[in-house]
Amino acid sequence: MELLATLIIGALAGWLGSVLYKGSGLGLIGNIVVGIIGSYVGTWVLMKLNFSLGSGLIGVILTGALGAILILFVLNLLVPKR
Repeated sequence: MELLATLIIGALAGWLGSVLYKGSGLGLIGNIVVGIIGSYVGTWVLMKLNFSLGSGLIGVILTGALGAILILFVLNLLVPKR
């Protein structure tokens, strides 16, 4: 059950990050991957800043979206646009 919740939250966080960043769409699998990795990145960054976006489901999704935005920003710097 945790795996399903992780995939759904990752998809939501990745989708929200891609909508807010205005990048190209990554599709469902890309959004899940960016959202899950973004959750770790967002948590790490917020811990370093001693800041929290709240607890519960909304806080987790916002943290993942923040991390996803950071990942998409770095990817767009490294990968030239077609």
